[in-house]
This record gives sequence, C-alpha cells and structure tokens, in this order.
Amino acid sequence: MKMQCIVMGFLLLVAHAGSAQSVRSLVNGGNDLYKNQKYADAEVNYRKALEKEKALVQGHFNLGNALAKQGKNDEAAKEYEAAMKGAEQNETKAYSHYNIGNTHMAAQQFGDAVHSYIDALKINPDDEEAKYNLSYALEKLRQQQQQQQQQQNQQNKNDKNKQDQKKQNQQQDQNKKNQEKQKQDQERQRQQEKRMSQADAQRILDVLKNNEKDVQKKLRTRPAERPKTDKDW
Repeated sequence: MKMQCIVMGFLLLVAHAGSAQSVRSLVNGGNDLYKNQKYADAEVNYRKALEKEKALVQGHFNLGNALAKQGKNDEAAKEYEAAMKGAEQNETKAYSHYNIGNTHMAAQQFGDAVHSYIDALKINPDDEEAKYNLSYALEKLRQQQQQQQQQQNQQNKNDKNKQDQKKQNQQQDQNKKNQEKQKQDQERQRQQEKRMSQADAQRILDVLKNNEKDVQKKLRTRPAERPKTDKDW
C-alpha cells in the first residue's frame, strides 16, 4: 500500500573512498542491523560512525531513519536536517525533506508535513511518493482543521452554557435574597403593628382608668341634695 511510504526511510551507503575503513564498517553494519529491524543497534553504529566523522552525510541520514523507526521523531528530524545541510546531491536533499515530512506526519503535525513534501517536490517534481504523501497530508490537515473548528464551536457553546447557568444561578440567588428580605420586612411590619396595638390598648386602658377616677372623684365631691317629695314643707 502507498500509505506505507509515509513512514518509509531511504538508506544511503557510504560512497566516498576517502572515509576510514572503520567508519565504512560502522555504517554498513548499521545498515545491516536496520534491514533486520534492529533499529536501536543500528542507531548505536551510526552514532559511533559520526563520532569519527561528524560531517558524514550518510551517517546523519541513516541515523535519522533508525531514530524515526523508534518513534524518536524530533531527533530524527534534526538528523535529516544535518544531512541536508551537508549534502551536495539534490537527491539527498529531496530525500531529507521527504523524511522530515514523514516525521511530521507521525507527530500529526500535518501543516509542517505539507511544507516538507512541497520542498521535496521543488527539488524533485517527479517524486510520486512525495506527491502521494502531500495529497494525504493535505487531507489529514483538512480533517484536523475541521475537527479543531468543531471542538472550538463546542467549547464556545459550553462556555455560553456556563455563562447562562451562572447568570441563572445568580438570578435565583437574588430572587431568594429578595424573598428573604420580603419575609423579614413583613415580619418587622407585623411586630411593629403588634407593638402599636399593645400601645393603643394600654392608652385606652389608661384613659378608662383616668375616666373612672374622674367619675369617682366627681361622685365624692357632689353636694348632697334633698330628695324630692310630693309634699310641701
């Protein structure tokens, strides 16, 4: 399936005769280990080769492949960039861009992957795998953006619901406070009316008492009158 090319790497053999035999042996040994899917062991070989020849393009490139197979995408991308900077052949530069695109795809960084595949195609417009991966990356980017937009819309909806709920809770709290205040006012009014009624009753009693005293006083001070009879004296 063509989708496999998204994670496929390219192995470059050491080609220049000026390299030391130990460096060639380490790289070739790393390539054999890589083919046997022993990626961690291959990584060790490539790193040893780079310790002896730091600018070795093939060493950086193949180390990137071994790292990518282990899921170490950030480290792999750095090795591909190092290979690309030191490469003299356009083919190596194009492959480096392509593989950097693969690391971005593995990390679901689809926008960055699109740019890397485009850079690869600028160098080698006939690379069918780069074209396929570019198309695939664009589709994944579209889906990712659509999903992000849906998530943003949902987040906005959730935020609005929270705000509405907060306002509703605040209104309920205010209504409760208003009801409590109304009850308190009514109770104060009843108490006041009760106190007024007691005061009025006391005033009435006081008036009645005073009236009674006045009546009794008047009765006591009233001059005696002779009882009237039918006879004249």
